[in-house]
Amino acid sequence: MQQLDILSMILHAGPVAKLVMAVLLGFSIASWTIIFRKIVMFRAAKRESARFIERFWQCRTLAEANQAAEEMDVCPEAALFLAGYEELQRLKVGRRESEPDPATFRAACMENLQRTLRRTTSEQLALLGAWLPFLATTGNATPFIGLFGTVWGIMASFQDIGVKGSASLAVVAPGISEALVATAAGLAVAIPAVVFYNYFASQLVLVEDGMTNFGDDFLNLVERDFLHRLRREK
Repeated sequence: MQQLDILSMILHAGPVAKLVMAVLLGFSIASWTIIFRKIVMFRAAKRESARFIERFWQCRTLAEANQAAEEMDVCPEAALFLAGYEELQRLKVGRRESEPDPATFRAACMENLQRTLRRTTSEQLALLGAWLPFLATTGNATPFIGLFGTVWGIMASFQDIGVKGSASLAVVAPGISEALVATAAGLAVAIPAVVFYNYFASQLVLVEDGMTNFGDDFLNLVERDFLHRLRREK
């Protein structure tokens, strides 16, 4: 019954109040769409990350790990490995063509790999964090949008008081209650946006830590492989 009263107040509100409620509804639909999509995305990324890390350490060669990484669609570590492996193959082709000094090639190769891994990490974090600023904007802006609707409604209520010449509760209460609905709606939109923005931001930190740790492990494996080859060439 209370929901029907609120709906009735919105329907009987003025054009400005209706516009405010429409804007808040748009923010709400957009933010909940982002929230549900990000929940699915982060869960899939977490699930595939666990699978890939386990398979990676079971692989005997980087070529086997590359095959495992190609099967992962939303795994940040797999994307990191694929970028590093592709750069490594490109560097190996360049070495065969130019035949540089092994030690010089090793230093240049590690520097290029580190740059590639940093760039890929930034790209993956940007992909996972896309549209999160909208949640932050929703959390910051919608309470003020609702407050604007409330202030406007209160102004209209005082105008009615002046026209009717009466300040009794029966005259004031309906207009004030209609005005306060906008503030309540603004808070209802803002609170979930802020909560999930903070949650996804913390998940991004965990993803970044996981990618950093995997990138360090990958570089260590490649560096050990270089050192092993340098010893054999000597």
